[in-house]
Amino acid sequence: MTGHSHPHSGPVDQRGRLLIVVVLTSLVVVAQFVGSFITGSLALLTDTVHALTDASGLVIALVAATLMRKPASDRRTWGFRRVEVIAALAQATLLLAVGAYAVVEGVKRLFTPPEVPAAELLAFGVVGLAANLIGILVLSGGRQANLNMRAAFLEVVNDALGSLGVIVAAVVIATTGFQRADALAGLFIAALILPRALVILRDTVRVLMEYTPEGLDLDEVREHLTRVEHVVEVHDLHASTVATGLPVLTAHVVVADACFHDGHAQQILRSVQECASTHFALAHTTFQLEGPTFHAEDATCVVSQT
Repeated sequence: MTGHSHPHSGPVDQRGRLLIVVVLTSLVVVAQFVGSFITGSLALLTDTVHALTDASGLVIALVAATLMRKPASDRRTWGFRRVEVIAALAQATLLLAVGAYAVVEGVKRLFTPPEVPAAELLAFGVVGLAANLIGILVLSGGRQANLNMRAAFLEVVNDALGSLGVIVAAVVIATTGFQRADALAGLFIAALILPRALVILRDTVRVLMEYTPEGLDLDEVREHLTRVEHVVEVHDLHASTVATGLPVLTAHVVVADACFHDGHAQQILRSVQECASTHFALAHTTFQLEGPTFHAEDATCVVSQT
């Protein structure tokens, strides 16, 4: 006998927030591209490429947020919920590429710094920072919704810090004439990009590799389940995450043979489901009840109950 519990809800629609930030970021890309061409600044060029990566990542995030709204089907039993994880993985990959480029080019320019006009650099930096601050305000309310939105929010925050680095470099060049400030700002932007990209990459890989959800101790889950009356043993216990806010748990629960004859099986099934939901916030669970002498290879029919 197997039991399923799955009162999960669909993802919150974040497309409006993403669309606004896509437009803002695209405008920043155009403005900063013009600025990097005029000034020849590495910091501004790196921030432009970063903004371009952000724009691409945000478009991916917008597409992902749209696909996530599609309902499940017989062919896609979870719908497109996991597309948010794939989108976050793509964004992390793009960020890593931009960070690596900034490091290589920044080191080169430390040895041969070009002349960078400070006034123009400052103007374009301010424009980028203003647009990014608006983007942060727009996305801040939805950044915890899922990995997709978290990645999008971090990209905009990183880009805002990058614009701040451009502004600082412009002020330093204007006041001291220290041209290497531009290359240092480019390296600073790279230092912002790489660690956060690695964090997103780690989190997405954990989901795709079906690691146990963070913060969930399976030994503790097993201990709680075995405390349920009439439960003898719990084995084949597995937990993973389909998408943000959707952890799943499966287990084989061994009970006395008599429980299948005296009507206790249904009660035990409800009890283990309630245990997982109450103590571990696991809303989607699948339990298979077995007798002590049950062997899977001997089974000819499994009765399912929802």
